[in-house]
Amino acid sequence: MMAPNMIAETIVIVDYGAGNLNSVKKAFDYLGANVVVTSEPEKVATAGKIVLPGVGHFSALGALVNMGLREAVLQGARAGKPLLGICLGMQWLFEGSDEAPELSGAGIFAGRCRSFPSSVKSPHVGWNSLAVKEGSRLLRDVAPESFVYFTHSFRAPVVAATAASTEYGTPFSAVVEKENIFGVQFHPEKSWNVGLLMLKNFCELD
Repeated sequence: MMAPNMIAETIVIVDYGAGNLNSVKKAFDYLGANVVVTSEPEKVATAGKIVLPGVGHFSALGALVNMGLREAVLQGARAGKPLLGICLGMQWLFEGSDEAPELSGAGIFAGRCRSFPSSVKSPHVGWNSLAVKEGSRLLRDVAPESFVYFTHSFRAPVVAATAASTEYGTPFSAVVEKENIFGVQFHPEKSWNVGLLMLKNFCELD
């Protein structure tokens, strides 16, 4: 296992009622991160780094608006703070999802999340490999074709900001990265040393 490394800067995990909060927090705890789980917009907006997890239906992200968290997350992102979206949190970084057409995403990345083609079983659950592009800060030292753990029914398109893609019936974005904004479709907290390495890289971002 990867050796823990003490990291002082506060990382806030956003609690909007749809996150796999406990396992994500445990992974950051293992790395020695100073991590806080909160649903308070003020704490999100003033955090050193922001993590937006999520599991379930895209409509669950509507709670971000109701709880005043959407603007807090975007305020932090606009201020240049590193923002990491995990699974549903990554899909929110796009314009929206066909899973809940009435709900807008953050629109940081162009395109909508769509269902998998009928040629494959949905949801996509289990281990799959990453086609990694060079130059990603989040994927620093992650070996090409590394396997990570997925569980999702909708997929984000491959865009200019795609740092790694995965094939399941069709290629889709597994990792996106643009300046201080990062997203992973899989669950790094369930992806063993590969996932821990990515979270460590996130912790160490300037």
